[in-house]
Amino acid sequence: MNNLNVLYEDNHLIVVVKPRNILSQADDTGDMDMLTIIKNYLKEKYHKPGNVYLGLVHRLDRVVGGVMVFAKTSKAASRLSDMIRRHDFHKEYLLICHGKLKNKDLFRNYLKKTDQLNTVVTTETDGKYAELSYELIAYNQEKDWSLAKVNLQTGRHHQIRVQFSSRGYPLVGDNRYGKDNEKNIGLFSYKLSFIHPIKKELLTFTYFPKESPFNLFCINEKTVL
Repeated sequence: MNNLNVLYEDNHLIVVVKPRNILSQADDTGDMDMLTIIKNYLKEKYHKPGNVYLGLVHRLDRVVGGVMVFAKTSKAASRLSDMIRRHDFHKEYLLICHGKLKNKDLFRNYLKKTDQLNTVVTTETDGKYAELSYELIAYNQEKDWSLAKVNLQTGRHHQIRVQFSSRGYPLVGDNRYGKDNEKNIGLFSYKLSFIHPIKKELLTFTYFPKESPFNLFCINEKTVL
């Protein structure tokens, strides 16, 4: 991937848009990942010899695209990680699911990751607490699809996909927790807000997906924010 979409960069961090189907970091598949892509970008841009430091502080599922921040120093990485632990690091998602959602709702469950790397709804004694809220943006009657924005209060494995699917609203294109003929998943991390780890300023970044299945809806600041 040569055309890295950089939303912001300074001496301490870099904010980019991760395309769907790209790993956040390398795994056993050997496929290209964002950490490697950005390191190569920094090496080339600043003519850096040897290894380039880049801290991964949060992840997105491989099939999910969206806004991500990476730390360019260990101090920034440590402070961003602390913000995540304190829940001072906010991500909002856009999703498209099957069925018509209520105008807004709050989902609470206990989730457990299985040996097959899936996540299932379970009990308090057996799982981890998961909470999210959503707000309906639009409904496509012809497709019977809902477009909503989602605010995560917790960050569990496959949380959004499982909590919606378990209520009869599987995400469009999610062949793990639902089934349809759509090639791309209806989930995108469109908004990221956090305090700059060094400058202490509030930073907010938004990016709206334009590809399928999101291109069936009119998505912009007026309709979403």
